[in-house]
Amino acid sequence: MLKGKTALVTGSTSGIGLGIATALARQGANIVLNGFGDVQGPRAQVEQAGKAFEIKVGYHGADMSQAGQIEEMMQYAAAEFGRVDILVNNAGIQHVAPVQEFPVEKWDAIIAINLTSAFHTTRLALPAMQKANWGRIINVASVHGLVGSAQKSAYVAAKHGIVGLTKVTALENATSGVTCNAICPGWVLTPLVQKQVDAKAQALGISNEEATKQLLGEKEPSQQFTTPEELGDLAVFLCSPASNNVRGVAWNMDGGWAAQ
Repeated sequence: MLKGKTALVTGSTSGIGLGIATALARQGANIVLNGFGDVQGPRAQVEQAGKAFEIKVGYHGADMSQAGQIEEMMQYAAAEFGRVDILVNNAGIQHVAPVQEFPVEKWDAIIAINLTSAFHTTRLALPAMQKANWGRIINVASVHGLVGSAQKSAYVAAKHGIVGLTKVTALENATSGVTCNAICPGWVLTPLVQKQVDAKAQALGISNEEATKQLLGEKEPSQQFTTPEELGDLAVFLCSPASNNVRGVAWNMDGGWAAQ
């Protein structure tokens, strides 16, 4: 379905981003990976997923808190692949603390990576998408783009901002072939969430299994994690002809969290 298209997925060397990149590759899209840590493992996984289509997989290690490096990444994608047809803004970090104790540098970093980076990639990807009259921008927000949770002020603020940016981008391109939507997962078992599970287990002196149960029980009625694979399949749908008129939506996949 996506053969000949190129998808750039930020924060895609693990977790949700890697799940989405893999799903898009399976549909024939060339992929530009971005992130830190091991690159060869994720690259091999994505190449294998798109093997039937002989896709190309690129990588750029832009620090998503740096506007200049984001510009270099977008220039790299254009030079190597022609243009970015599908942009998935997924990069994100987290820090937990009450507002009055929240480290200023952590606030600045979370806003920069979780929100401002999506503005930069979007403004740089849009001209080519508009010229081609086809493009898909998918912003990975969070259920925290729809509701709040204590001690997550920066993350909740950034994710609410992402949902707002999604709506404005969709409206500005509403009569074109360029769409913009947000995905809002609940708990997804990524390295980021595993750290929270580990911290809860250590703080309360309980097993990881019990900590996981408590974590899900607090918020998610389904009592199960959403998987990166499920989020990847939703991203594929948002790139399909069936979603041509899905615009400015914040689509929560949260096990009923926001329905409460």
